[in-house]
Amino acid sequence: MNICVYCGSSPGKNNVIIDQAKAFGRSLAEKNHNLIYGGSSLGIMGAIADAVMVNGGEVIGVIPENLFSKEVAHRGITRLITVKDMHQRKSHMAELADAFVAYPGGFGTMEELFEIITWNQIGILNKPVTIMNIDGYYDPLIEMIDHAVETGFIKPANRKIVQVAETINQCFEFCEQA
Repeated sequence: MNICVYCGSSPGKNNVIIDQAKAFGRSLAEKNHNLIYGGSSLGIMGAIADAVMVNGGEVIGVIPENLFSKEVAHRGITRLITVKDMHQRKSHMAELADAFVAYPGGFGTMEELFEIITWNQIGILNKPVTIMNIDGYYDPLIEMIDHAVETGFIKPANRKIVQVAETINQCFEFCEQA
């Protein structure tokens, strides 16, 4: 199974998140799942990729040409694919993936998460989407999504597109529903 992880190229300020990212990468390798991700060696991205590689797993990074040096492309992974731009990056990652997980990150992570939810909603694809809610990181976002359901802007059926995992095992359970 190919699991696409959206996450920050920054490590953030909470060491619990980086530790969980490393544990997730180790678990990916142990379960013989492949990591599909944004191709950086930095932050949460690099931590997950390194943990997969150290534990004998497969990692495919997809990085746009203009971010190759800025995000410090990870040259120690199984395969690094360079694409023209962010649109190609997201499209290629979606093609390769069987499931999607959002680890903590910033605007880019959230944008990718919402785009893949939307693609599921409008029928472009039908693949599991999971928010990995480490240490309550995504609580405010989940509250906003639920508020949008309550106020009629997101249909209850579409709210079910995205699952929220509190543990690594729960995350894998959701992903393996593919």
